[in-house]
Amino acid sequence: MPATPPADDPHDDRSHGQPAYGDGESGHGEVQPGSADDRPRVGHRRAHADQGSGTPRKPSLAAVGFAGLLTLVLGLGALLPSSLYAVVIFAIQVGYAITWTQVDRPPAPRIVAGVGLAAAVAADLVAIWAEPPSLAWLAYVTAAAFVAAVVGELTRPAGRERVTESLGATLAVTVGVVALASLVVLSRHPWGTQSIVACVVPAGVAVMVARLIDLIAPYPRLASQVSRGGLGALLGLVAGAATAAVIGSLSAGLTAGAAAVAGLVTALIALVVDLSVSYVQAGRQLAGEPPAPVPAGLIQGPVTAFALAAPVAYMASALLLLNYP
Repeated sequence: MPATPPADDPHDDRSHGQPAYGDGESGHGEVQPGSADDRPRVGHRRAHADQGSGTPRKPSLAAVGFAGLLTLVLGLGALLPSSLYAVVIFAIQVGYAITWTQVDRPPAPRIVAGVGLAAAVAADLVAIWAEPPSLAWLAYVTAAAFVAAVVGELTRPAGRERVTESLGATLAVTVGVVALASLVVLSRHPWGTQSIVACVVPAGVAVMVARLIDLIAPYPRLASQVSRGGLGALLGLVAGAATAAVIGSLSAGLTAGAAAVAGLVTALIALVVDLSVSYVQAGRQLAGEPPAPVPAGLIQGPVTAFALAAPVAYMASALLLLNYP
């Protein structure tokens, strides 16, 4: 006679095809508070991100205004003596360092901001006093700042936790503030003031026009999640080149053709950098990170565009605009 199979235990979750989680005292396979399975699932985190920060920030008129303000400050400031222009540049460097520290949220923000500000001071002093005026001195400042960042990371109390991320943030801040100092070096050259105006102002016009067009018609988009379009970039580039040609024709010692080329190259770099920052910010938010704080998130694109376009303006001016006696 075949053996009778044992009856299902009503308290055994396995008899109903349900997996048993944990080793709680209840023995019912329920997830106990504080257990490993009590953590939020990936889907929950993703849904939370969609509710809070998953929608990328749209272009803002405030960013356009800030780009215009930077254009005026950098353009008109070039009319000042180099030492006073360095003060203007330092104020922008401080804003750049604080903005990037707030947006990146590095594990050691004090080290990142501190090294960046120290590099800004050193770069400005070198830009004013070093002879002959050259970008080579700024390269030495960048290398020294990176060494200081490594030492600071190795000595901080938290040890080497997320050290690569922190060093990356420090390098981004350092490169930006040192790059801005190249405008001070350029102002010391013959026709340097005219060259700064012919390169920096068109770059600012290009960024402003591109962002204004994106507020109205952000098409065609390279990515549906980012409200930045190719039409704005194209019209911004044309506006920047036209502005540079006008400045060159009105400035003593410059020609419209050379100024247009130098301004076009500088505006192109500024536009690419500004667009890149927008895509990076959108990618972070879509990945579930909280949005960049205001106003840091709004001004990061324009201030980074000017910072990285500054050495391009120097090189374009050296090749096309500077007139050495």
